[in-house]
Order: sequence, then C-alpha cells, then structure tokens
Amino acid sequence: MRPKAIDVKALNNYELEILFENGEKRKFDVKPYFKFKQFEELRDNQKFQRVKIAGLSIEWENGADICPDELYNNSERI
Repeated sequence: MRPKAIDVKALNNYELEILFENGEKRKFDVKPYFKFKQFEELRDNQKFQRVKIAGLSIEWENGADICPDELYNNSERI
C-alpha cells in the first residue's frame, strides 16, 4: 500500500515536492499531464502554485488531481 501525501509544495518548472506519511520526500513532474484538458489551465503558474493536499493525494482548485498510486510510483525520491 502506498503512503499518504501529507504535504505538497509547488516547485519551479511545474514540479511538486511531496512529503509522504512514511517520511519520504519525493519530486513529481506535472508537465506530462498538460496534454490532458483538465490540466491545461495549470500552465498558468499562479494556478499551478495553488496545489493542496486532498484525501490521499493532491489537487488544484479546478478539480484536477493525480491518482495517489501514480503520484507515489511516478515520483523520484529526493
């Protein structure tokens, strides 16, 4: 079972720094998701910066979110 995201910070270059409940800090690149309609408006850096924790994962004000498994499995440990 993947750990829960407990903190998220938007970084430069449309990446996220995520702290998981197991103490791991990981970096996730959001740029590949811009090809999906729901993520297009996040190219606006001000909107991208407003990411927050939501349940087991993260989301933005427009409702865009990323599956918790994908968030953990497709991020790199930092």
